[in-house]
Amino acid sequence: MESRRRPGILPCPCAPLLHSVSGVHCKIARIETFPVIYPTRGWFKFLEGPQGQPPRRQSVLVKITADNGAVGWGQSVPTHRWSYETLETVQSTIQNYLAPELIGLDAFDLEAAHEAMNRIIAPSFSTGQPIAKAGVDLALFDLTGRLLGQNAAQRWGKTGRPRLTISWTVNARTLDEVEQVVAEGRARGHRHFNVKVAPDPKFDVELCRLVKRLAPNGFLWADANGGYDEATALAVAPRLADAGVAVLEQPLPAARLTGYRRLKQQGALPILMDEGIVSCVELEEFIRLELLDGIAIKPARCGGITEARRQIELAQNAGLLWLGSGLTDPDVSLAASLALYGAYDLQTPAALNGLQFLSGSVLREPLAVVNGELAVPQGPGLGVDVDETQIAAMRG
Repeated sequence: MESRRRPGILPCPCAPLLHSVSGVHCKIARIETFPVIYPTRGWFKFLEGPQGQPPRRQSVLVKITADNGAVGWGQSVPTHRWSYETLETVQSTIQNYLAPELIGLDAFDLEAAHEAMNRIIAPSFSTGQPIAKAGVDLALFDLTGRLLGQNAAQRWGKTGRPRLTISWTVNARTLDEVEQVVAEGRARGHRHFNVKVAPDPKFDVELCRLVKRLAPNGFLWADANGGYDEATALAVAPRLADAGVAVLEQPLPAARLTGYRRLKQQGALPILMDEGIVSCVELEEFIRLELLDGIAIKPARCGGITEARRQIELAQNAGLLWLGSGLTDPDVSLAASLALYGAYDLQTPAALNGLQFLSGSVLREPLAVVNGELAVPQGPGLGVDVDETQIAAMRG
């Protein structure tokens, strides 16, 4: 979240950030970080390590303790093949820069906390090191929610939904792999699929046709992760639509704004942005420039649940689509996405593939997909409890 907005940009249409409720106050007394490594299963391109190193899912658990002894947990999920943040930068940023600025602040004053984080780690194009900041934001949300005795839906005055339908990720290197990947997803109760595409448009169209044939009634969502150039994206979008794709996410690199405008004007598929949107500042600008039809929401990408909620409300206010996605989130980060999407009654299958590609858990009661669905945690805060005895076994 940016604390100062550019001239001419309207504020996000959200409720103001929480300062204090019913006389509840506490100050941030201590912030600790714990690097945790989750083993992987299957193949997912974003989890590959540097050359010669096995794939793994790195994360940093964040523990915030208040002056009254209350505790909240968050989680940062750096993905070095997707963005510039790493486990090492997340941990050093929180310990050496964010924590000293936050100690002593009112835990309920989320706006002051984000202003402090954004002062000490300045933005580049958008919010600086948002994945690191997301872990802190989630821990503060969890801490204050526990003190209030409220989950996300309750503190926002939402009815929400108790379960979310989950999409299964098809990240195939050859067409021969596709049938097995789809069959595995269907065996686990999944009916909807998100597909990684780009840069080969011929392969991508055949891939999507095959997935649609194997799951004809499923919601098919194609994500290019910025892998096409403009000419290729314009040529392939109508063919992907003919193959049964419902939406095309991040077809171009984030900075190719004129290309996004042309794709939206083409109208072959609804165009979602992902990597190019970190804060409401650029989302507001891109809406005004008519560059997109919707946004793939990721709390981990945009600095946490606070800013992600603002982006959902901004998209709703503008009549845009919003879909729920993630960064192969484990445990606490996954719980935050479930809490947010459940509270805002997400209507489409969520591309939350952490449990598809990861094993292990630091939760007392690990999250589990049942019949293609995940239950939205109902406890206070983020609704899950970290088992600190499990952290040592998974330390990075």
